[in-house]
Amino acid sequence: MDVSSGSSTTTRVKLPPGVVRPFEVFLNGVMQTEGSDFVVTEGELVFSRVLTREKVGKGRWTSMFLGIAGSYGKDDAVDVVYTVGGERRVASKLPFGS
Repeated sequence: MDVSSGSSTTTRVKLPPGVVRPFEVFLNGVMQTEGSDFVVTEGELVFSRVLTREKVGKGRWTSMFLGIAGSYGKDDAVDVVYTVGGERRVASKLPFGS
């Protein structure tokens, strides 16, 4: 998997503090596999594709609120499931950038 620094075809997701191996990574609710879907480097998950968040303006938000329109844009979500002190935790909708 090519995760060249500064590549426009990768997305970096910073792992939350306290996350140590083993952990599970989900993209849009689907479990991802380290090595083929992402790599871990310097406290980050690096995906070999561009992930996006839907940008909703005031007009679109208002129409969704009133039930006139739905939300059908691309809105990727990265979640990490990990254990701290024997307790399972989930970090949901982690922020990401290129």
